[in-house]
Amino acid sequence: MQHTPYGYEIVSGKAVVNEEQAAQIRKICENYLSGMSFIAAAANVGLTMSHCQVKRMIQNERYLGDSFYPAILTEETARQIEQERIRREKALGRDRRRKKKVEQAKVYTDFSIPRVPKKYEDPIRQAEYAYSLIKSEVSG
Repeated sequence: MQHTPYGYEIVSGKAVVNEEQAAQIRKICENYLSGMSFIAAAANVGLTMSHCQVKRMIQNERYLGDSFYPAILTEETARQIEQERIRREKALGRDRRRKKKVEQAKVYTDFSIPRVPKKYEDPIRQAEYAYSLIKSEVSG
């Protein structure tokens, strides 16, 4: 079962626009484009939401319309929102996608050891002896 996005209602098996909620979504977009933060843009229309919730909401592709959901936002509005979001991300130094990938350190997990002769009756001491014979391939 899929969650019906905010701004829509299912009536007789069809998605229809909830005009009151759709107006809030459009106003959030307008507020954001005018300079408000995601949280402030939502609060301005009476919605208490986190930054991530607002971002996820206004980036929801269903609002552009598809075979089931009628459009609430225009593609132009969605494009402007994304451009503004990227602009702010860069201005705040949060553009993580553009940074060079850091190479991960190589993790050595292979080792070999010949059959360990039994030297101690105490299993703990025998295990310690066996582990002492392991030579690390990293050191060297």
